[in-house]
Amino acid sequence: MDRKFQYALAVALTTAAIYFAEKYVDRLQEPYPDTSSVQRDHSKFDDTYLPSSTSQQVISHGTYTLSYSEEHEQAEWVAYSLLPEHISDNRFERPYFVEDRSVSTKSADWRNYKNSGYDRGHLCPAGDRRFSFDAYHETFLTSNISPQDHGFNSGIWNRLEQKVRRWAKKYNGVYVVTGGVLTENLTGIGYEGVSVPREFYKIVLAKEKDNLKAVAFLIPNASSSESYFEFAVPIDFVEAQTGIDFFPTLPEDVESPLERDLDLSFWR
Repeated sequence: MDRKFQYALAVALTTAAIYFAEKYVDRLQEPYPDTSSVQRDHSKFDDTYLPSSTSQQVISHGTYTLSYSEEHEQAEWVAYSLLPEHISDNRFERPYFVEDRSVSTKSADWRNYKNSGYDRGHLCPAGDRRFSFDAYHETFLTSNISPQDHGFNSGIWNRLEQKVRRWAKKYNGVYVVTGGVLTENLTGIGYEGVSVPREFYKIVLAKEKDNLKAVAFLIPNASSSESYFEFAVPIDFVEAQTGIDFFPTLPEDVESPLERDLDLSFWR
């Protein structure tokens, strides 16, 4: 093997190594959540309640499922059960945000949010997953965050998340679907252009004996002192805004009134 060939081969290998390091090593240097030992509780809600996916990239993690939109670099929805035993006062050390290796198109880098003016807002809240560190850690995958106005994230949205936990205790568990309304012509942040939703929705499903009860909220991504009940809407309205069918596997005679009607008496 002549020296020129050896030199060219060395340059090629070095270039490849640098490319690999830049592309992969950085995303692997932080600990990755391991929820292999976390058992899902299907006693009350199961995956038959999952919404439709407009992106066709549905990913099941240990304690929640999501539909990832590569176009918007975030989940169009995150769905999960919240049971009374999930609610805990454990105070874990806050982990780093890490990219979701299950997203085939690669989830957004957390650095897109740096100096953007927006919070890295959890969709499945970390506060809903304090029953184990691995479950808590899993909520810090970047596929589970979306750009949120700080006043919104720490204000009305946080108050609604706390209310959902109270409902989980009161009704012996609820099923939650949440996400940003992802439409065209949204502002983008960071080098990957992560879309900033103008509104966020949250849908909560509960069981009263054999009957399903549901409520939806559609709230502007901005600080508000209003009650979240001021933003309660029928599920059908959220479907019209998002193009998502939220409970497509329910029988029509169950799904239609559940999504059409808005009865707040049960939730108040």
